[in-house]
Amino acid sequence: GKKLGYTFNHRNLHNISLGQGQEVVAEQALDLAAKEGHWVILQNIHLVAKWLSCLEKKLEQLSEGSHRDFRVFVSAEPAPCPESHIIPQGILENSIKITSEAPTGMHANLHKALDNFSQDTLEMCSQEKEFRSILFALCYFHAVVAERCKFGAQGWNRPYPFSTGDLTISVSVLYNYLEASSKVPYDDLRYLVGEIMYGGHITDDWDRRLCRTYLEEFIKPEMLEGELCLAPGFPLPGNMDYNGYHQYIDDALPPESPYLYGLHPNAEIGFLTQRSERLLRTVLELQPRDSSTAQGAVGTQEEMVQALVEEMLGKLTDEFNMAELLARVEERTPYAVVALQECERMNVLTAEIRRSLTELELGLKGELTMTSDMETLHNSLFLDTVPESWVRRSYPSTASLGSWFADLLARISELEAWTRDFSLPSTLCLGGFFNPQSMLTAVMQTAARKNKWPLDKMMLQCDVTKKSREDFASAPREGAYIHGLFMEGARWDAQAGTITDARLKELTPAMPVVFIRAIPEDKQDTRGLYPCPLYKTRQRGPTYVWTFNLKTKENPSKWVLAGVALLLQ
Repeated sequence: GKKLGYTFNHRNLHNISLGQGQEVVAEQALDLAAKEGHWVILQNIHLVAKWLSCLEKKLEQLSEGSHRDFRVFVSAEPAPCPESHIIPQGILENSIKITSEAPTGMHANLHKALDNFSQDTLEMCSQEKEFRSILFALCYFHAVVAERCKFGAQGWNRPYPFSTGDLTISVSVLYNYLEASSKVPYDDLRYLVGEIMYGGHITDDWDRRLCRTYLEEFIKPEMLEGELCLAPGFPLPGNMDYNGYHQYIDDALPPESPYLYGLHPNAEIGFLTQRSERLLRTVLELQPRDSSTAQGAVGTQEEMVQALVEEMLGKLTDEFNMAELLARVEERTPYAVVALQECERMNVLTAEIRRSLTELELGLKGELTMTSDMETLHNSLFLDTVPESWVRRSYPSTASLGSWFADLLARISELEAWTRDFSLPSTLCLGGFFNPQSMLTAVMQTAARKNKWPLDKMMLQCDVTKKSREDFASAPREGAYIHGLFMEGARWDAQAGTITDARLKELTPAMPVVFIRAIPEDKQDTRGLYPCPLYKTRQRGPTYVWTFNLKTKENPSKWVLAGVALLLQ
């Protein structure tokens, strides 16, 4: 206040936290402050959405004739989505806006994490060496989990609100445990931090495994022996003072790269590519659509959509005759049931595609009145995106409309070939199913019936072959051959028969054909295996399908930190 030429003391300040009926108090404070030249701080205005229009009018009235020292400060939490932007435009236009941005990059995040403590913090524990080492490791852990979200689904399956409170409470727990015990309780600390303090935010089992693996790598007895590296080229520092740790970060931390998080450089390429695609998609949506504005353009929006509708209707095949298929099935084996279920779901999708396209075609010809649903379909076709009504009846996919429709026709073709005699194809495209889990469950059901095994005591064994789908002429005697899988975060070395580091710029290399068969749980040898999650798309999260155990010569924790997963697309 003095720097701005104001005389200021606590009597000049009205600090009001909104909510619970404080709106009337706020209006009275504004009237008094405007008259006397006081300052008003209105906190949490996002909690009083209905009152904001009144606040806008009040501020407009007080903008004239008020004391020259009168000031109003308002604060609000960031909105989670554009629909939640509730602050009136008038308030925004007439204010100086300040935002508190989270730090970006490992360097800034690690400094920010360490800023929560001081030299006094480092000196407060009787086991000083152990306390300082684990505190710095926790700071690095906090910086990693907070910044890893920028890599999208390969970073975390779902976004989580990790905060500095998680870090400070974890350090308090560390202090209490070290004061109460002469030995460092590594297991207890990892559990409390990974399963409660940070794990309390985590809702996905695979993300919980990732959090647990980070702590297993960062907090272990080797950290006190000078043998622990938090990242390649960044060993855990020894016993230093507070400023020494900050200086160590500046001097020793390698340049920003996915390696600092345990990820492959391809993770950054994928993240930047997806961000660029979103930007270009937005630019595409902003282009004029009413006429052909560019020289050499194909035509108007209506002409382009009309041609696309005619092309798609011409390529779309007839629906499956379910009565005829049911009559043709000699024995309703688990595989036959899966085929019939897939045909039924395909009929629902193709019927909706045909209905909506036919309706739109009539609308474009002027024979039907254009409805809002038809307008939405029209825009989706023009922007090369899958229409919402099709998505609701479809399988998860991130492809553009052209690729999605070509994939749909390929799925229909494979179903037609399978339902001719209902014999299992030589290799199955697992990504071609609406419900891939049903096919994998059918493999287990078939083996359970044949061998009289209890279904709940069985699991799938995954053997990666060295062949492609063209090398197989018939289905195996038991189990199934699966093709159409891709690996993200690493690649499969066909010669060595193990997971290995990905090649640069190969984001999702294709897998060879995989042989899937069911075995009793107690027959599975888990040594040298990485439990690899299988997802339908790169969005991961809710598209989880199954877990395949893949051979690895390296520690499985490497692939956990690298976010290695199998994808169906």
